[in-house]
Amino acid sequence: MSLAIVFPGQGSQSVGMLGALAADEPVVGATFAEASAVLGYDLWQLVAEGPEELLNSTERTQPAMLAAGVAVWRAFRGRGAPDPALLAGHSLGEFTALVAAEALAFRDAVALVQFRGRVMQEAMPAGQGAMAAILGLEDADVEAACAEAAGSEVVEPVNYNSPGQLVIAGHAAAVGRALEAAKARGAKRALLLPVSVPAHSSLLKAASERLRERLAAVPIALPRWPVYALGLRRHDSAAAIREQVVAQLSSPVRWTDTVRDMVAQGATRIVECGPGKVLTSLNRRIERNKLITMQAIEDPASLAAALAQGVPA
Repeated sequence: MSLAIVFPGQGSQSVGMLGALAADEPVVGATFAEASAVLGYDLWQLVAEGPEELLNSTERTQPAMLAAGVAVWRAFRGRGAPDPALLAGHSLGEFTALVAAEALAFRDAVALVQFRGRVMQEAMPAGQGAMAAILGLEDADVEAACAEAAGSEVVEPVNYNSPGQLVIAGHAAAVGRALEAAKARGAKRALLLPVSVPAHSSLLKAASERLRERLAAVPIALPRWPVYALGLRRHDSAAAIREQVVAQLSSPVRWTDTVRDMVAQGATRIVECGPGKVLTSLNRRIERNKLITMQAIEDPASLAAALAQGVPA
């Protein structure tokens, strides 16, 4: 029986996040100060005060969410949390997991995800890309809707978040057509997301090559604990980490498979480190076994509850 740690990605950010935890845990402020020294601006001030539009800018959101996840992880470990058996992150959260597993230095990761956010924003002119969520359809139906709608453009499933919840991305017009095709197939909801970057779609292959060039100069070590990579693979060498985080940028996030494999590998407890509780909500939809404990840490009360829980023997 074992502990799995998961880290959220872009979309879980909010102005004021981790404020209560920072008041109790000095490591939160110290982590953001470390990130700020790399970025050249006060990241904590942005998180604490906004403005929201600036925090939601991709190249600022990504360092903010990385720092948030690492700060919560450090607080949890600093209070005596046990070693994890497995770590995973949703999209950007994979970088947080690699930092937690000591494969990637935090300062290097901050600069790297800032660059990642920038190349993602620059990948397509504003208004030409889109993302959308489709709820209440089988994966195969969403895939078929995308195939039907693509034509000469790109629209693809990019986030397999939980059964009945997929995110698609691609050219804006093709995404619009896919939404109509999904509704025609009986989707409960099909809605555009407030994102113009078609993350994890094949349209980001050029951005992923820019990331590859940047990664060449970044020191990478073997993870101290297993970290999930694409699909159900694990990061098992420095070279593989470079290849997989590059490929991740233009490949789907398969969160449903990841969570199911964690449980298959013996995880009895899945703890989300970071604001928002988004992954914990998804995890409960994916794995309905009441014997699997799922928790999210984002404030003093949830930190205390997680520490009190321990790990089942």
